[in-house]
Amino acid sequence: MIVIKVGTNVLSDDHGSIDMGTLTTLVEQIATLKSSGEKIILVSSGAVGAGRKELTLTKTLNRVEKRQLWAAIGQPKLLQKYMHLFEQHDIHVAQILATKEDFRDRKHYLHMRNCFKALLSENVIPIVNENDAIAVDELMFTDNDELAGLVAGMMGANALYILTNVDGVYDTNPTDPEAKVIAEILPDATPSLNFASSPRSSFGRGGMATKFRMSKRLASLGIEVLIANGKKPDIINRVYRGEAVGTRFRKQANSSSVKKWLAYQDRSAQGTVIVNEGAKQALLQPKKAASLLPVGVVDILSVFKKGDLINVIDHEGHIIALGKAQYGSDTLEKYLGKNGQKALIHYDYLVITHERN
Repeated sequence: MIVIKVGTNVLSDDHGSIDMGTLTTLVEQIATLKSSGEKIILVSSGAVGAGRKELTLTKTLNRVEKRQLWAAIGQPKLLQKYMHLFEQHDIHVAQILATKEDFRDRKHYLHMRNCFKALLSENVIPIVNENDAIAVDELMFTDNDELAGLVAGMMGANALYILTNVDGVYDTNPTDPEAKVIAEILPDATPSLNFASSPRSSFGRGGMATKFRMSKRLASLGIEVLIANGKKPDIINRVYRGEAVGTRFRKQANSSSVKKWLAYQDRSAQGTVIVNEGAKQALLQPKKAASLLPVGVVDILSVFKKGDLINVIDHEGHIIALGKAQYGSDTLEKYLGKNGQKALIHYDYLVITHERN
């Protein structure tokens, strides 16, 4: 299974309208990929841009209101274009709109995954986008790269292709004539973030730094990520064939579905604990899973119950891990600093969000 994310900058022409030439060639490539037997999920931006070109505002609206209005108008327009193009290849598509809240509740998350599985089993391509028409700031994804990462993790995809308007991750700012695309990023590599200042189009919301962080996290969970220029000819098929285009994030060993869900829940944590340096180093040991024991916890910053998600931070306030509590903060208070007690977070329900040593 492959998740393909197409950014607004790829789908837009110089005026912000949907570029039908690019859209047509992307659909053709996806149809070719699907004909080879691959299951495809498409995460597509572009609804807000499509709506902006359909309606000139007559009243003053704030940023969120404008985004909601344009998305509500543009989303059916965008889907209509996709349906027409995919029908020419005898492919059915379905629309799934999501907010961040849809991924926070584990039960709801599993229901959503079942919906995707049902569509894929019938050879339907799900087309996913953020539900901008109802999203407000606290429910919004950073951008559709984050949404694509969540979908790829939820479905246990083999790979995520992120199509943007640049050739990949650069070793320095891409405006520098000496800048070069980093062809491959290994799981333990920590390249410079100089590329974070790279310019982005006014039509999109995401930046390369976001793409990099999300890609590293997803690769650590066992899903390969490719960032490439969606405007390049035949780019999807070239990436699929393994050609040296864009930036490839090599994956580590595959993680469980629970860990893939947990990896993106850091903003949903109900509690927070501080750990000492010894516990931090134990958790960050490379290639070795460790549970969080009460002996390593030095303070409880917010109360939580059994089953709640809690952030694990160090003395400097850096979030180093996230996990599911095996008991509440009232019980932990009795165990603080003591040996021989049941783990607060078992390693099967813990993910590292900090760079490992």
